[in-house]
Amino acid sequence: MQAENTGKTIDEQKLQEFMQKAIVDIAGSYSSMLIILGERLGLYKAMAEAGHPITSEELAKKTNTHERYVREWLANQAAGGYVTYNPEDGKYTLPPEQAMALADENSPVYIHGAYQSLRSLFKDEEKFVEMFKSGKGFRWGEHHHDLFEGTARFFKPSYVGNLVSSWIPSLDKVEEKLKQGAKVADIGCGYGISTIIMAKAYPNSQFYGFDNHGPSIEKAKDESKKEGVLENIEFIAVSANDKSIGNDYDLITFFDCLHDMGDPIGAMRFAKQSLKPDGTCMIVEPLANDKVEDNLTLIGRTFYAASTLVCVPNSLADNGPALGAQAGEKRIKEIVEAAGFTKFRRATQTPFNIIYEVKP
Repeated sequence: MQAENTGKTIDEQKLQEFMQKAIVDIAGSYSSMLIILGERLGLYKAMAEAGHPITSEELAKKTNTHERYVREWLANQAAGGYVTYNPEDGKYTLPPEQAMALADENSPVYIHGAYQSLRSLFKDEEKFVEMFKSGKGFRWGEHHHDLFEGTARFFKPSYVGNLVSSWIPSLDKVEEKLKQGAKVADIGCGYGISTIIMAKAYPNSQFYGFDNHGPSIEKAKDESKKEGVLENIEFIAVSANDKSIGNDYDLITFFDCLHDMGDPIGAMRFAKQSLKPDGTCMIVEPLANDKVEDNLTLIGRTFYAASTLVCVPNSLADNGPALGAQAGEKRIKEIVEAAGFTKFRRATQTPFNIIYEVKP
């Protein structure tokens, strides 16, 4: 096959292989709104609560929705493998594995936060077009509010599943300090999910959540009240290098935010000054390799997309280095060493994150 007007020979097999990949993306993109609706309308939860195969009529009745729409929705979900279908009785089932991801908000694999974040990105399309043309930055706080809430909900399952059970224990002597009573600063805390998890796990320690996005700090305060965590936690709207953060911290944490910053070296330098001599910094970053070619995976594709629209623009808004969500260990180490830290190591990792331990 020869492409018209180009003179280039087209490999038919390669073309078909690419089109299959594109169809997968198109199917996923169209279905994203149905997944969002599945959560908003309680369809997944109703199927999980039923605990047995269910018809479209039964599901519509349980959720006070229109059966004809539910019937079409279920067929889409079955085609995507989100639910299963039995043609003999026309009933659909939400398997327990899918229920963990789709119906249990306290599950370590709950995924709906990612879809809420995705929804926010489409609402900012025109801003992205202008951003690409002008080269100007686009601050976190300028995005649609769905991004803030969606990101918090997206990160929460990973933090719930790993922070206390794995990440903190991987740090040298930090867990013992937290149990006895330590002073902790959570920089870039957002909605305070990570701060609250730590405060509940270590009631003898005092936690301070800092973020320069005022509305997120207000949400963090609300979340703290809902969780009943008030005695050992405080949230303050302030930048990462503001002197009001204080000093004498035993632990300073950066959860999925260092690569977003306009001045990551300055933030780390200030963290070093704010630590006790034997203190520790824990930096949680998206899983990434140092070379682009080693990040050309599904995870890398996801993070590069988020980085293009959120992380890099936020840093560029302050004329920052725009590390991006796939900065890699070598680049993070350079930032840390430029700030004056002398000890740096990869403490542990998950399929989505790398946890670095940094000491003065």
